[in-house]
Amino acid sequence: MRTFTTRDGSIWMPSYLTFIDSKTCIGCGRCFKVCSRDVMHLHGVNDAGEILGPCDDEDDDFDGELNRMIMVVDDAGRCIGCGACGRVCPKNCQTHVAADELAT
Repeated sequence: MRTFTTRDGSIWMPSYLTFIDSKTCIGCGRCFKVCSRDVMHLHGVNDAGEILGPCDDEDDDFDGELNRMIMVVDDAGRCIGCGACGRVCPKNCQTHVAADELAT
């Protein structure tokens, strides 16, 4: 097991974002706003629950198929494990995995 420490020498274990539950996520964007690493982005979802793709601008309605928006982990490798996104999520729909549990 690898040991991580903070600046003052306290032991700390990063917990990396690995998944966001699309059924629970309400697409509020709070996690996106606190993430400094560009790990996740809003994606459109249709009535059937299928993810349509990233929502790049306000006018993106996917030819009228857009039902709602959710956050999707686009680049999990950019996550630094700070946990800020999980602390602001009102639906607790994110899965985080401790660094020592991830396969090396």
